[in-house]
Amino acid sequence: MSGLTTHIWKPLLCAAVVLLTACAGPRVITSQVSSSGTWPEGRKPGGHYVFERLPSQQTKAEVQDKLEAAAQPALAAAGFEPVADPEKADVSVQVGVRVQIDQQRAYYRDPFWGPGPWRPGLGGWWGGGRGGLSMSLTMEPPWVVMTVDLLISDRRSKQTLYETHARYDRQGVADDRLYPWLFEAALKDFPHQAVSPRAVTVTIPDDNH
Repeated sequence: MSGLTTHIWKPLLCAAVVLLTACAGPRVITSQVSSSGTWPEGRKPGGHYVFERLPSQQTKAEVQDKLEAAAQPALAAAGFEPVADPEKADVSVQVGVRVQIDQQRAYYRDPFWGPGPWRPGLGGWWGGGRGGLSMSLTMEPPWVVMTVDLLISDRRSKQTLYETHARYDRQGVADDRLYPWLFEAALKDFPHQAVSPRAVTVTIPDDNH
């Protein structure tokens, strides 16, 4: 390999090695977290809990089972322990999820002219120094907004003790494998008050990629 060829390829090979190393390492995701509520002064954070479901959630038991299972590790890290008997629970926990398409960030890409304010069925711009009408539009993968919601209430007084939400935007499709990490972000600052919304970053271990 000539000296010039080596000079050209060496930085490219190094960049590839860095990229592969980065892909192999832990993955981090950053979500926007909003929390409210005041944990009672003198009350120990955590306690025994049971999940509580809204009537609409009761009709989708299998989906709700998976969502509650996704929230359990974050609740355990916050000091909560599940119990089977509601009468032995200190608090009730409600969890939910919302998935939306972010229309403001959805756009179309013209392979010749790049991203722009295109619309389906329109072939770019007519004229404008671009040599006529381009008919080569392709749609980018949509941006989806995944939001998990968690509400903690006192079992006896029904008073809301803590409410928190974690929102994560990603390009592509919703991935329910991310829900445990979104719940982790949502409870990251529990039971303390924190600026809302705020960016919270959590690390997904290698074996969960």
